[in-house]
Amino acid sequence: MLIRRERTGDAAAIDAVHRGAFGASPDRPVAADGDSPSSHASGDPVEVGLVHTLRDDAAVWVPTLALVAEVHDRVVGHVCLTRATVGPFPVLALGPLGVLPNHQAAGIGSALMHAALGAADALDEPLVGLLGSLEYYPRFGFVPGTRVGIIPDQPDWATHFQVRTLTAYELEIKGDFHYAEAFYKL
Repeated sequence: MLIRRERTGDAAAIDAVHRGAFGASPDRPVAADGDSPSSHASGDPVEVGLVHTLRDDAAVWVPTLALVAEVHDRVVGHVCLTRATVGPFPVLALGPLGVLPNHQAAGIGSALMHAALGAADALDEPLVGLLGSLEYYPRFGFVPGTRVGIIPDQPDWATHFQVRTLTAYELEIKGDFHYAEAFYKL
């Protein structure tokens, strides 16, 4: 497996990763209209459009923090970190993170997480926030945001909002976490 930066030519393969990871499956039921619960009108899971919208916004897209996992020259996983804020402080938001279903539970998601967090730390970013599984993300050092005085600006996100502080984190970084606008249009 190789973890590398996303390239322009990877867009279709990245779309396929997120379609596979977030599309309808036995444990993700199909709605009456045929779409999975997190799909939009195109039939794609919202994560596919989210990545495109984030990538098109130069103010939030961080090319050095958009990574893919390759197995035998095939893109099988993707993660991106984008610009977010806590009050006046620039921070990062993680997501989406996706791995093709037939490559899940093989350590690819973990490898992408470690690479993304390591790269963010090397770039002197202070912290990463996310909405996600309370069982999965703590293994990478994520804790409830409230533990460090950071809360999402959408109260209904509070139960699954987590942060991972990095080396450049300063204690004065506290307050409301605000994602890139694309996250609020899901």
